[in-house]
Amino acid sequence: MVKSFTGVRKAPPKKEIQQVQVCDYMTEKLTTFTPDQCIGHVVEVLLKKNISGGPVLDAAGNLVGIISEGDCLKEIAKGKYSNVPNNPGIVAHHMVRDVITIAPDVNILEAAQRFLELKVRRFPVIKNGQLIGQISQRDVLRAINNLEHETW
Repeated sequence: MVKSFTGVRKAPPKKEIQQVQVCDYMTEKLTTFTPDQCIGHVVEVLLKKNISGGPVLDAAGNLVGIISEGDCLKEIAKGKYSNVPNNPGIVAHHMVRDVITIAPDVNILEAAQRFLELKVRRFPVIKNGQLIGQISQRDVLRAINNLEHETW
């Protein structure tokens, strides 16, 4: 009778679940606007920088709103309807004031879920009451695409 002994096999190492946070993929160098800027200037900046919106900061650097392409379109459409040749509206009159923010330590998959639930395109990232960055849906897609698919 032949006995076979292969010894104790080492279990393959477990892959750690990746803890990817908002701060790992957020944009830190932001284009910001002020409440007193005219919509025409905002449109120029959005087009020049190929972005769809940005945070609005007061003189003290506090987040007071967010302005988007859609907000600018409302002013442009109003100007065309009333035959006003340029965009005289200001950011303060068109920005969203009740801004939903996110913390930098939020898991990227939780951020994805928040995007789906709240139907927004970007979240300002706030730490200790200060704006430190912004994360967009595209940033979240990039983060998820970079994850090892077995460790979500």
